[in-house]
Amino acid sequence: MSQKFKPETLCVQAGWTPKKGEPRVLPIYQSTTFKYDTSEQMARLFDLEDSGYFYTRLQNPTNDAVAAKIAALEGGVAAMLTSSGQAANFYAIFNICQAGDHFISSSAIYGGTFNLFSVTLKKLGIDVTFISPEATEEEIEAAIKPNTKALFGETVSNPSLEVLDIEKFARVAHRNGMPLIIDNTFPTPINCRPFEWGADIVVHSTTKYMDGHATSVGGVIVDSGNFDWDANAEKYPGLCTPDESYHGLTYTKAFGKLAFITKATAQLMRDLGSIQSPQNAFLLNLGLETLHLRMPRHCENALKVAQFLQNEPRVAWVNYCDLPGNKYYDLAKKYMPNGSCGVISFGLKGGREDSIKFMDSLKVVAIVTHVADARTCVLHPASHTHRQLSDEQLMEAGVRPDLIRLSVGIENVDDIIDDIKQALDA
Repeated sequence: MSQKFKPETLCVQAGWTPKKGEPRVLPIYQSTTFKYDTSEQMARLFDLEDSGYFYTRLQNPTNDAVAAKIAALEGGVAAMLTSSGQAANFYAIFNICQAGDHFISSSAIYGGTFNLFSVTLKKLGIDVTFISPEATEEEIEAAIKPNTKALFGETVSNPSLEVLDIEKFARVAHRNGMPLIIDNTFPTPINCRPFEWGADIVVHSTTKYMDGHATSVGGVIVDSGNFDWDANAEKYPGLCTPDESYHGLTYTKAFGKLAFITKATAQLMRDLGSIQSPQNAFLLNLGLETLHLRMPRHCENALKVAQFLQNEPRVAWVNYCDLPGNKYYDLAKKYMPNGSCGVISFGLKGGREDSIKFMDSLKVVAIVTHVADARTCVLHPASHTHRQLSDEQLMEAGVRPDLIRLSVGIENVDDIIDDIKQALDA
């Protein structure tokens, strides 16, 4: 579907265009394999000389339709679904980095991603330097090494809710011949399209707002098609030199703007197999069809809850970038003029112990290891998602010990506020 359509139409219509007599609703191609008439037909698929389906670990029609919808929403040229958001982050980096390489990441990122970068990738010989999202261009430049291959950040960080200055990071990345990778999970393309601000690759945990119902774990990588890999060929041999596992095929020469996603699919997904199941892709598509309706309600509810918390004497601090006076308010209005997301962080005057007692007293709001779905939920990151991090690492990631992450859902906002009130009273 052409990208001339507005996001609301793309949410509903993009990706799957049925022909005469075909299902109006995207079908689930729940099959591992696909039949061909001759051995030669299959051989051409294995050599990437023809496009088509032969094994779901690489591609599946249901998955490809959903990936195409997300690519259209982000304004990209191609996308690939993965089994989780963490898999998407890993593939996005590993597609261009190998042992001996280095990349730079904002320190204000999800705790699981911080651990992926700082521990697991280091075991593979890929080094990372974490910098403040508020670093100046000069400070970012100072972290760049001859073997630096990418910059990474989150549009709105989880759970510290710091807003990244995408244009600043993009300028530094492009001056130094490398792409900027942005995790756009919290705003979604309904509220922010990072490609319009200079990002080159976008990743999402589709488990969150895109699915919207906490039914399906998944992730996606979207390529803008804008980064010129061949102009920086010495940095990216995996894309710009022959791949012997495909008889010497060079991705940039064979696939042009589709090189990044083709390599991620044909090489990494082939070997590592972190696929999203067609059933999950089908459920994700149902969530995407209402994404444009849910995101405004999440933002509207969250702002009202944040305003209530800001005026509550038992609350020590509130961080929500759509609140006037918030340190990220101006950046949020620049990149997300229609609202950021439904996630708020705050702390109580009693500190960590009172925070835990407060959460245990909630009745409508649930304590879950999740965020960004239709139901309001709460988490204490220092005790839960970030508990593997030291106090020093917590502060580096922007996670205070008393931080409560509140993901505001699409219920009636008065009921949400009343539940918070009774829990504070308790």
